[in-house]
Amino acid sequence: VFPESSLKVAGVDFLKSQNTREHHTDGYNIKNLVVRRGQPFQVQVSLNRELTAADKLSLRFGIGENPLKNRGSLLSLKPEREDFNGWKISIVKKNGKECLLSVTSSPNAPVGKYNLHVKTGTNIYKPENGVIYLLFNPWCEDDVVYMASEAQKKEYVLNDTGYIYVGSAYNIYNRPWNFGQFEEFVLDACMYLLDKSKLSLSDRRNPANVSRAMSALVNANDDNGVLLGNWSGNYISGTSPMDWIGSVTILQKYYKTKKPVRYGQCWVFAGVLNTVMRCLGVPSRCVSTFDSAHDTEENLRVDVYLNERGEKLNSLSFDSVWNFHVWNDVWMKRADLPEGFDGWQAIDSTPQEQSQGRFQCGPCPVKAVKEGDVYLPYDSKFVYAEVNADRVYWVVKKVNGKDKYLKVGTETQDIGKNISTKAVGQNRREDITREYKYPEGSKEERKSMERAYSFIRPSGLVPRSGYASTVQAFGGTVQPLVLKEPVTKSGLHLEITNTEPLHPGNPLEMAIKVKTSTPGNWTVEVTGSCQLQYYTGKVQANLGTIKETINLEGTSEMQIPLKIAPDAYMKTLSSVEDEVLILVTAIAEVKETNDKLTKETSMRFQYPPITVQMPETAQLYNDFPCAFIFKNKLNVILENCKLLVEGLGIFKMTTFEQGDIMPGRIMKSEIICTPTRLGEKKIVAKLISNQIKGISTEKAITITE
Repeated sequence: VFPESSLKVAGVDFLKSQNTREHHTDGYNIKNLVVRRGQPFQVQVSLNRELTAADKLSLRFGIGENPLKNRGSLLSLKPEREDFNGWKISIVKKNGKECLLSVTSSPNAPVGKYNLHVKTGTNIYKPENGVIYLLFNPWCEDDVVYMASEAQKKEYVLNDTGYIYVGSAYNIYNRPWNFGQFEEFVLDACMYLLDKSKLSLSDRRNPANVSRAMSALVNANDDNGVLLGNWSGNYISGTSPMDWIGSVTILQKYYKTKKPVRYGQCWVFAGVLNTVMRCLGVPSRCVSTFDSAHDTEENLRVDVYLNERGEKLNSLSFDSVWNFHVWNDVWMKRADLPEGFDGWQAIDSTPQEQSQGRFQCGPCPVKAVKEGDVYLPYDSKFVYAEVNADRVYWVVKKVNGKDKYLKVGTETQDIGKNISTKAVGQNRREDITREYKYPEGSKEERKSMERAYSFIRPSGLVPRSGYASTVQAFGGTVQPLVLKEPVTKSGLHLEITNTEPLHPGNPLEMAIKVKTSTPGNWTVEVTGSCQLQYYTGKVQANLGTIKETINLEGTSEMQIPLKIAPDAYMKTLSSVEDEVLILVTAIAEVKETNDKLTKETSMRFQYPPITVQMPETAQLYNDFPCAFIFKNKLNVILENCKLLVEGLGIFKMTTFEQGDIMPGRIMKSEIICTPTRLGEKKIVAKLISNQIKGISTEKAITITE
């Protein structure tokens, strides 16, 4: 009997459309097969003859430059044999020369790019497009990123559009953002970052290590990462952070040039990191915190210095309160921590402070922030301070030529407000403050704070006001924190509002409301100031101040108007490259009791809208028109207008130069769209000019067969 002719492979079919549908990876715009770990996928192998019992057939998966069996980077899988590193393969059916195989990777396999070769006897076959991309799998119960809810997976893994919440606690607004994790080259850019991270193979199994590495690589500090941060106000040598409307252009440009893209600020870093994590298969969301403390001392206190006119001074303080700060939460089980800290973990790629020698932050369990367990890795003290610090106000007075500091107020419930993310499956803001903090003043909050303070409080610092400090007595007992509401004798209370819409080119009309609520005659001296500031709290211009003394009796209130003429601020508004906010600070002093109170509120300018005109549905590959209309309802010329538009699966990022738009004039731009993907798609538009740094809008369209 002649020996069978040697077995050879004639071809391999990766059954891409079936596999990617089952693995929720059919969105990726890439030739190769993309699958998720811990879940079977099938490959069809065509042979030169029928497979017999004596034949040796194996699939070999190699990861990295030089795959080796003993390093675990080369997996040699034989059908029906016991598994290898948690992987297994079986023959589904044989049909003549065709052989259908099922491959199941381990639910904790390293993520990355695997090269597939088929070995038959001594022959090795290398298929075309034989690189398989393996991702984390939130659909697999044995994967640590498993997420039970379908609706949540649809939002946090598969949604390629969303919002990032910005503005100020006084008026929060949404900035539409295209994450675009399925666009061309985005997955390749993420794989490049994984290689660049130098994570070991076993570190690539763990989303905690991967997300920490990505938080470092999305900023350009220390490692030539994706984005260069810039808060200087000068962006001439790159793209202004306000001009991005999504992550796609940034990641594509980075992948092409391998050089940091200029420039980012916190929401851009968070938008890009969100794309990277969703792209790799880790559920992820952008989280915005309003009045976020950037505290360099880890002492849970931010000092704000005012001059005698009540204007905030930039120069004196290193710590600051940002009007908003955006980071990300990623979802995973934390096997490296004690029980109870699974779920959302905060990561932050905005370069603020080094952690273990690099600009990286997290993953920090959101639960650890809430419970005060700030000793847990990674960077939980830093995240805790961002949402829990106190704000202390000081007035700097000149006395005999020397600076004297007078404390004029403490806010204990001011930092870390309105923590926000996009709601699951809906286009609205969801407030998730309760996931980060217990209700202010509750018993649980006090317990959590005592716990945090036992790990943070440096010696010799003034305790958080309104509370007695936790002091280690000689007997070794810890005295509890006593909650003392700093109520003033006069029941003094301040509120700041705008009395007219804040349109650029109009006077800014605001009011300081002063209230007293206890019996007596009160003489209140009120100092108020109005400034323009960046979202990082840096003051850009002083616009005006008022000083008034009023008399209030018992329970009563009085409104003091504060009005700023357009000439006082329009020049600054058109000369800065960033969006600025209107900061109003009020100091009130009661003569009779010496009570002092300080309050500040940041407000944003209000702009006319852009409208989008297009059909509600369209058919795949059938052109449809889309028009953008904007009427300048302001009293000022909008100079150097640019309209930026992008629609994932519809058209690439496009910029229209619009020149100057006069008051009352209407701008109209039209674009012809060709949809290339099914389902609900969104078109995002943003208008930028010297006077206005970003009016955004979006509109959805359903694409059918």
